[in-house]
This record gives sequence, structure tokens and C-alpha cells, in this order.
Amino acid sequence: MPISPNQGSTGGGTLVTITGTNLSGTTAVKFGSKSATSITNVSPTQVTAVSPSGSGTVGVTVTTPGGTSNPIPFFYVGAPFKSGIGPVSGPLEGGNTVTVNGVGLSTATSVSFGGVTATPTVVSDTQLTVTVPAGAAPGPVGVSVTTAGGTNNGLSYTYVDAPTVTTVAPASGPTSGGTGVTITGTNLDTTESVTFDGTPAPFSVVNSTTVSAVTPPGAAGAVDVVVTNAAGSDTATDAFTYVAGPGI
Repeated sequence: MPISPNQGSTGGGTLVTITGTNLSGTTAVKFGSKSATSITNVSPTQVTAVSPSGSGTVGVTVTTPGGTSNPIPFFYVGAPFKSGIGPVSGPLEGGNTVTVNGVGLSTATSVSFGGVTATPTVVSDTQLTVTVPAGAAPGPVGVSVTTAGGTNNGLSYTYVDAPTVTTVAPASGPTSGGTGVTITGTNLDTTESVTFDGTPAPFSVVNSTTVSAVTPPGAAGAVDVVVTNAAGSDTATDAFTYVAGPGI
């Protein structure tokens, strides 16, 4: 006499289907010593019921006018606990993979990003991976994981748009570096790196349209300035010119 699903939340409320024989006239379904609710006799071979609260592994029995069945195991599962997610941001169009760490993740069936669900790949009871669905708009969204034990919230993921660079000012400076420049554009508040001719530069985010950076040393000539975030990069071609100092 199988039961499906054979596991559910410790808080109860799991609708289970029990199949067997001679189930007509079912008067009770018990999970251990506790009675199930919302018992429905679907057919002589099938009964549905809603599990009560419980813990551990219990035997489920069905009682009819003919007697009580042998017990079949049902496993109570606690709600998942999430300890972290990484990376914590990605492109608005989704498609990247994130890892969720925690406890009680082995029965995970879905992960929600701001209400949009995705099906995870369970690695272990403490880890799962999931492909991020597309977001509705840039910005943070709540992340929740649903398992047989329930749903747990508390994590955040940020959708970002790729940056654009419109100006770099001043547009020139010495080859020794050290020039403070202001980069303007869009979606710059999630900037992760700024490079001049491929060399990383120290930077600070001012707001979504402005980033300040300090030029690293470079060879004389015009170089590309590249701004990168989790969604991609934008290149300002030949946007800064290194100028060699005078020689006597």
C-alpha cells in the first residue's frame, strides 16, 4: 500500500494519496498516533488525506469497517534553512547559475526569484544550484526555496543591466598614472571593475550614472576604458590618452 508523496512538512498540511485495496468506507487515516484531516475516499483503491503536524518517521494506517491496514512509512521534513547565495547579482535576462547553501535542501522542488520560479539541481542536503530566470526589472528581489518541509525566505538577489559609458573626463593624463577621472554613463551603480588598456584602476561608485577612477600607469597613446558589472561590459574606445612627459 504505497503513499505519495511519502514525505512532508513537520507543520503538516501535505495532501497525500494512499493506494491499495478494499479502501471503500475509509473512516480514519492516522500518521502515527495523530489523525489526518480532509479524508476523501476517491475509489476502492485510493484515498487522499492531509497530514497532521509531526516529526521523524511515522507509520500511516488506514481504517475501514474491515479493520486497520499495516503501517507504511511517512517522513516529516523540516523547513529549509538558507545560509547564503552566490553570486548575489546577475544580468536582467537571467541564464546564469547561482548556488544556494543551507540545511534541509535535499527535497527542494523550486526556487523563486521575486515570484518567478525555477527548478533547482540538488547537489546535497546543504547545497543546490539553479539557473536564474529573467527578471522583470533591475534591482533586488527576494529569493525563496521550497522543499517538502515548506518554504523559506530571507535571501536577496539583484538583477542588473549592463553598463554604458558616455564620457571620460579629463580625457588625458600623464603616463605615470594618478589622474582622477570621472566616468559617466548608465547602470554604473553596480560597477565591479574599471580598466584602462586592460589594467585595473581603483574606482568608487558615486551613483548610477557616475563612477570616479584613478588612472594606473600606462604607455603613451590613446587607450580603451572598460567598465564591467555582473551583466556585462562597455568599452569606450580610445577614451583616454596617456601623454608622455617632456624630455630634455
